[in-house]
Amino acid sequence: MLVGNDEKVTWDDAGKPVFLPPGKDTVSVVDISNREAPRILVSLPLMNSVFGPPTNLQITPDGKLALVANSMAWAQDGGAWKPAPDTKLYVIDLTTSPPTHIATVEVGKQPSGLAINRAGDLALVTNRADNSISVLAIQGKEVKLIDTVAMGEMVAAVAIAPDGRRAFAVKFPGHKVAMLEITVSVIDLEANPPRVIDRVVVGDAPEGFAISPTGEVAVAILLNGSAGVAKNAWFANRAGKVVVLRIDGKKVTKVGEVEVGGLPEGVVFSPDGKYLYVGNYTDRDVSILKVEGATVTDTGKRFRLPGQPASMRGAAR
Repeated sequence: MLVGNDEKVTWDDAGKPVFLPPGKDTVSVVDISNREAPRILVSLPLMNSVFGPPTNLQITPDGKLALVANSMAWAQDGGAWKPAPDTKLYVIDLTTSPPTHIATVEVGKQPSGLAINRAGDLALVTNRADNSISVLAIQGKEVKLIDTVAMGEMVAAVAIAPDGRRAFAVKFPGHKVAMLEITVSVIDLEANPPRVIDRVVVGDAPEGFAISPTGEVAVAILLNGSAGVAKNAWFANRAGKVVVLRIDGKKVTKVGEVEVGGLPEGVVFSPDGKYLYVGNYTDRDVSILKVEGATVTDTGKRFRLPGQPASMRGAAR
């Protein structure tokens, strides 16, 4: 499991962001083979950001490489600091002991959502400030930019279908999802688009989202007023929530909620789907939840991190 820790952004009591000097961010590579007692293999000193979706990193299906996109660089403005779009994608070799950062690839401006196909030979990265998607070829330990697809609007996140033939990119401000056909390259496909067949109300400010490897459940991570709001606001809460959704064919139903920590961002299922890990940004830890069918319960165990978890991801599948 990968965890991107951002030490540059916090919030004051009025809910306003506070930008701190850079230099303390890390990307943690975590061994979750012992499901209730994860172990950090290494925390690499790589800048990464809470800005954007918590899906800016992923492990290849064979577990040999990890890709991490950094959406924001940090620029000094007088005596203060401010975010500015970055263009970096880090490549981490997971076969070494400990894992090592082996390359940095230049992509578009403000790289945010990232997806690797099931074959492990292609990655897509959405560039929010460039209104584009970077297409990357993966060969062994080499990751190379091979194309850039203009999207016409800001794109925040991307997912690749299990068969590897299509991808779906979220056009965040436009409230749209673009479908792309993956051939030798990637092109925007307008014909016969998928359609919305249902909507499920989950709660306040869904941020992270994941579907179990078993396909039986999905979870939405709610900020729930746990950060970015005034502490005395009526809708402020100490903790975020995990909303559990049962998947039955084409029907999705909310079946439960579990309280977690402050400002939950990323979420990862264990490979067998029996555990769920939720990164709590302001608490600097990970909630460990047990999954039994469509029932999710808190084990009461927390896994401490060296920073504020802005993003979390496992292996592509």
